[in-house]
Amino acid sequence: MIILHDYPLHIVEHQGFIDFVRTLQPQFNPLSFNAIQGNCVGMYLREKQNLLNLIDGIPGRVNLTLDLWTSNQTSAFVFLRGHFVDGNWNLHHPILNVFMVPFPDSGCSLNQAIVNCLSDWHLKGRLFTLALDKFFSNETLMENLRSLLSFKNPVVLSGQFLSQNCYARVISRLVSDALSAMRETIDKVRESVKYVKSSKSNERKFFELRQQLQVPSMMDLLIDDRNKWDTIYLMLVAACELKEVFACFDAADPDFRMTVTLDEWKQVETLCAYLKFLYDAANILTVQPYPTANVFFLEVSKLQVELTCAALSHDPFCSRLIMPLREKFDLYWKESCFILAVAVVMDPRYKMKLVESTFVKIFGENADHWIRIVENGLNELFLEYNIIQVLPFTATNDDEGNDAVIKAELFPDGSFDGSLFAAEDGLSDIELYISDLTCNQQFKSELDEYLEEPLEPRVQEFDILSWWRINGFKYPTLSRLASDILCMPVSTLSADSVFDTEIRKMDSYRSSLDSLTLEALICTKDWFQYKSLPINVPNTLIKVEC
Repeated sequence: MIILHDYPLHIVEHQGFIDFVRTLQPQFNPLSFNAIQGNCVGMYLREKQNLLNLIDGIPGRVNLTLDLWTSNQTSAFVFLRGHFVDGNWNLHHPILNVFMVPFPDSGCSLNQAIVNCLSDWHLKGRLFTLALDKFFSNETLMENLRSLLSFKNPVVLSGQFLSQNCYARVISRLVSDALSAMRETIDKVRESVKYVKSSKSNERKFFELRQQLQVPSMMDLLIDDRNKWDTIYLMLVAACELKEVFACFDAADPDFRMTVTLDEWKQVETLCAYLKFLYDAANILTVQPYPTANVFFLEVSKLQVELTCAALSHDPFCSRLIMPLREKFDLYWKESCFILAVAVVMDPRYKMKLVESTFVKIFGENADHWIRIVENGLNELFLEYNIIQVLPFTATNDDEGNDAVIKAELFPDGSFDGSLFAAEDGLSDIELYISDLTCNQQFKSELDEYLEEPLEPRVQEFDILSWWRINGFKYPTLSRLASDILCMPVSTLSADSVFDTEIRKMDSYRSSLDSLTLEALICTKDWFQYKSLPINVPNTLIKVEC
């Protein structure tokens, strides 16, 4: 109960709690703070061992995300969450560690904490990606993490899948910029809504006027929470639907002072039209916590197209509002489109077709160049997974593993150069493997066969992990790659934080707990919560707009 509902450990010493339990069981003997603390930690250690046994037995790799909470002290708390697919193709995303770091200068402590996590959970050499937010980022820290992850994971990662963009926070920053640009007008709308909602009498007058004017509305007025941008958006949408009622409300209530002009209402409607794209894009993270990575390519590319069109609009207000958003999102698109494209190719309903049509729409005459980048990247990843099976990795110490790595950026010159996994002699394992394959001109890889097979129907409910489980015998190597790619996290935030406008803050009580107790309470709650939920939730239909 204490773990699941975040009750303070001291509750067992509260007289009200003791009296309540004794009405149920008169012979109840009260527990002390130390006793219940020990019980919670013991429960955590037992569950941790169970989770470690599960992770040790998975056939694929593990992805990690880092999220940060601040506190009232000169320290912050980092939540390190794992994302992986087990042997039965169930998706898991448990919190693995919660640790405190100095704030805001947390670089060295963060590196060491990640090293400890890799060791603690037996993840050395088994990491596929690490995702964190720009909030952590400075060039020194990112370079240290690339070196660290390449050093500990010399086969696949090579430091190039280190992501410093959280999907949810990218969207939240765009929304915050748009709201800031219209702060004064939004405040006027907010005050108008507050006045109507301030008393039952005002609400009744407003409702009666709405009926007289026969103004249709699908939403009720609501007072927003400034720390949750979805409530701000919904407040503005509801108010816009009732703008005619607001315009006449001073006649029904002389105390009401209408200050929102007709032009300002039009601007709010324009704002809401583009906030809807952002709202829909973020909302997929709340429908299913940590959805598989294939669902994001369409949403991100759709945003890219809509923001680009709006930025080039002939409407000066629209262009001025959206241009800064488009410039920021363009950076995210260029950094993320490759890995999101690879993920959607693993969806047998779309494969390369959605990537090709989308890139033509976004890149125009340069589409072929970007399509080749995705195709080449897929081939390199697939060949490397083949090498893992055919030519097992034999490095026996850290020096050998480190020498086998070329620390390359994802697209240093806009293309893959085939040197990602080169060895000292200049001839990579991939090149050796390819040379063997080219001796047989009739060879067709699993990847080639998969891409040439007809697309699966776009049904309303499609469980992509079940599809790969069933087809794993047909595509044994490609299915391993698919399992690692599909569980890649695009966002570092939990579902209840997706619409936050501020970094979350650890409360004073939990900040006062020792590190083991805090980690025990947070991790065990997370593990218990997701044990009771259906893990294998089907993907909802991805609707492709022609």
